[in-house]
Amino acid sequence: MSTPPADTTLNASNPLLETWDTPHGVPPFASINAAHFEPAFSLALAQHRAELAAIGENTSPADFDNTIAAFDKSGRLLKRIEMLFSNLTASETSPALQNAERNLAAPLAAHDNAIYTDARLFARIDQLYQRRASLQLDAEQLRLLERIHLDFVRAGAKLDEKAKRRYGEIMQQLATLNTRFSQNTLADEAEFQLILKSADELAGLPPFVLAACKQAALERGIQDAHLITLSRSHITPFLTFSSRRDLREQAFKAWLTRGEFHQGDPARDNKLVAVEVMKLRLEQARLHGYQNYADYALADTMAGKPQAVLDLLTDVWHRASARARIEAQDLQDTARANGDNITIQPWDWFYYAEKVRKARFDFDEASVKPYFSLDCITRAAFDCAHRLFGVNFKELPDAVAYHPDVKTYEVTNAQGALVAIFLHDNFARTTKRGGAWMNSYRIQSRTGDGGSAIVPIVVNNNNFAKGAPGEPTLLSYDDARTLFHEFGHGLHGMMSNVHYERLSGTSVLRDFVELPSQLFEHWLSEPEVLKKHARHYLTNEVIPDSLVNKMKQARTFNQGFDAATFCASALVDVKLHLLENMDNLDLTAFEREQLAAIDLPPQIYMRHRLPHFLHLFASAGYASQYYVYLWAEVLDADAYDAFKEAGNPFDQATAERLLKFIYSSGGTMMPMAAYEKFRGRQPTVEPMLRKKGLVEA
Repeated sequence: MSTPPADTTLNASNPLLETWDTPHGVPPFASINAAHFEPAFSLALAQHRAELAAIGENTSPADFDNTIAAFDKSGRLLKRIEMLFSNLTASETSPALQNAERNLAAPLAAHDNAIYTDARLFARIDQLYQRRASLQLDAEQLRLLERIHLDFVRAGAKLDEKAKRRYGEIMQQLATLNTRFSQNTLADEAEFQLILKSADELAGLPPFVLAACKQAALERGIQDAHLITLSRSHITPFLTFSSRRDLREQAFKAWLTRGEFHQGDPARDNKLVAVEVMKLRLEQARLHGYQNYADYALADTMAGKPQAVLDLLTDVWHRASARARIEAQDLQDTARANGDNITIQPWDWFYYAEKVRKARFDFDEASVKPYFSLDCITRAAFDCAHRLFGVNFKELPDAVAYHPDVKTYEVTNAQGALVAIFLHDNFARTTKRGGAWMNSYRIQSRTGDGGSAIVPIVVNNNNFAKGAPGEPTLLSYDDARTLFHEFGHGLHGMMSNVHYERLSGTSVLRDFVELPSQLFEHWLSEPEVLKKHARHYLTNEVIPDSLVNKMKQARTFNQGFDAATFCASALVDVKLHLLENMDNLDLTAFEREQLAAIDLPPQIYMRHRLPHFLHLFASAGYASQYYVYLWAEVLDADAYDAFKEAGNPFDQATAERLLKFIYSSGGTMMPMAAYEKFRGRQPTVEPMLRKKGLVEA
């Protein structure tokens, strides 16, 4: 990508390169189009290269300010554009944006590689690292120096020149393949349509499911029909309530085979894309001196080594799969009692599980949904954050975001000072990738002009099935928990209170990053939160005590299935990345062999199969590290016990420690040290096992 002349014409015509004179510096979404990105990136990359060259060529002796702090502050224009671009390509993409994404993947990877293999720049950083004990740095400065040095080492700074060149080629190829994998998955999700027209095809679906499916059809221009898409908020309710077993099977198999609709097509078949990724990752790891990619990836985690991960997953797998087999037999018995002469298959699980739950606890999903409107659950999340951390959320109704459904909020502290801007993007659409995630448009730090504070801009993305016009969006309990989960990530970014950007917010080790999100889920199930916020969308009636009690009693129901489907995916992930030979790797055969090795019950399945496992192949973020959600459950269950021990889910002394050491400290401390400062000790696994019902309470 060539560098254009830095003239005023380009600056004047491209909003990405202008000062964003908008309220709180939110991106001027209405002024931006896909054509702006490639020229803006070209200029921003050149500017960042110049900034880095100035650091590397500085003739003054290296010190913390002129090297480490300068590096942390460099590339602000590039980061601003890059965060906007990555958010739009995930949340509101278009053919033009996807084309730009493909064009930019390799140049952006090349730029990152050039940074971390810059010998002059690394020499200055390495000098300071070797002398770090004598530099009289404060704790955060020392942590920043150590993390930046490790970033360089893990990105190839110590490789010889030939290896550096090859490393750069690998990273560019990986970036291109990651983009293709993500776009293929999105295309499969967008293309699938199960259109339901007759009463027979709609049999069993309750009104809230019918309303969501009708709205999905209308949004896609389909008249007089209902539509099931591959959004989890469509698939799961359909599998739960549809009495048409043949249609459940059709929908389930489409959902399970995302990423491989176009088998054998090198461009569209994600099995082939993933194999190419794995070959390159193995070569990457070998260049670093590791025998496999899992050893390399896990070296910079709390776990440290693959065996520690396998030990945790295997222990939980044995407990979970044993429980899942008992649950499967319950479903089989229920089917026979209903006169259904079938053998339970994966597409039957949710349908018969709902019947078992109804019979055992007199509790079903349909009874809860009317009390769980999106507005109510959002207010509940905001209220919990207020009671814990003293923050307030004020909607900005006139704010223009990248889609009309996105709501924008000012977030202020108890003193009324602005601490963050929060964007809430809750609905599924064909221009948005599946799943749920948190991201940032701007990251908190205190390195603005003159040392001023930089206020973060955080976004939460969900994929809920939107209610019909004039009707509320009703959430399942799992949907509500997802909202709380992502909001926990959001709080991790919004509550950040550190000096340097590299250590801000969610910039923590991968197996610590899920603690703030999974911990926040606990407040959703607190009776006092439900009694305050769970209100019937028609009558405003508070959720009855009897229903809250049934929810509590049913809390460990189906946990064997839930934990087993997770562990199956996490074990396959680690085993795949432990491979030391990728010759003739057949992804489907590998999955089949690994699932046979753990004796996967035939009624259950991997939560994420490899051809659509975005955690692993849309980037390297969770590659060999999908286990982190389970490790975070160990941490979050143990952490929430601190509030139980205090006798109050909003105990202020406990909340203050939580804010100080978990939600606001970012990566300024080693994760276990931060946890110990909050909890007073290291975590134990028993609270997580009790929460899941895998040991006696």
